[in-house]
Formats: sequence, structure tokens, C-alpha cells
Amino acid sequence: MDRLHSYWRMEYVKAPKKAEGYDNLFSNLHQTDNDKDALILLRSSSNYLVLNKFPYNPGHLLAVPYREVADLEDLSEEESSDLMATITKGKQIVQRAFQPDGFNIGFNFGQAAGAGIPRHLHCHIVPRWEGDTNFMPVIGQTRVLPQALEETWEILKKHC
Repeated sequence: MDRLHSYWRMEYVKAPKKAEGYDNLFSNLHQTDNDKDALILLRSSSNYLVLNKFPYNPGHLLAVPYREVADLEDLSEEESSDLMATITKGKQIVQRAFQPDGFNIGFNFGQAAGAGIPRHLHCHIVPRWEGDTNFMPVIGQTRVLPQALEETWEILKKHC
């Protein structure tokens, strides 16, 4: 019998959900001195690109404002413009590095819409390939990722 292991997923499964005194990791993540450890690929004037620690597919990035805001209209014009430029740059980096067949790019606003951190908006940049969905997520409720995050970061960083 074949066995598939995704040990990294248990960290997400066991992570506290909506704990009192909840710490917003996006507000502090960019303050690191080690972009590689934080999986940050790129920094702009108002936003940064980071690998999603719990990706849907290899190369799944998040474009995140430095400032904690819950919705697009809470951004200044400069932050909003810079966010769009950061999203576009993220898509270009992933395109050069992995040549996906397509992308899902978007926001989830509010818990009901699937926002994992509803107080701090972030845009998902998810590369997609023909046939990248199979029976595992549907039947086994498990995603199989063929590449470690650190390796993905190294590949993407070369294309920044």
C-alpha cells in the first residue's frame, strides 16, 4: 500500500483558531531580518509577497499590506496601487519560475467567505495546472504537494 505524508499540515490543523488575544502573524511577519525563514520573496513600499505556509499548490503566494486593514476601502490610494503592482509582480514571478497553465487570484473578505485572518486582508496568487485536481482533495480531503516550501522559495527567489 502506498502512503502519502504531509507532515507540515499538522501544524495548521493543530493551530489555535480565534484564540483570545489573537496575534496577527501578517502584522509582525515582515519585521523579520531573515526573509528566507519568513518565506518573504519581495518587499515593496506598502506590501510584501510571502509564500503561503499552507499552500493549495506549489508557488502559492500571498500579497499582504504591511498595515493591518480588513477591507480594500481601508487602504490608502498609494497602498492600493502598490498592492495591485505587488500582485502583478507575484504572478510574473510564479509564471517565470513554474510556467503554470493558469492562476486563481483573489481575496476572501470575512470569516464567512473563508478568510483565515479576516482582520488583515491578503490576496492569494495560486498557480494552476491542467489536471492539478484529483481524487485526493475530493475524497481524501488531503492535498499532496510535490515540493517543500524552502525549495519553492529558492526557485521563486531566482525570478524576483
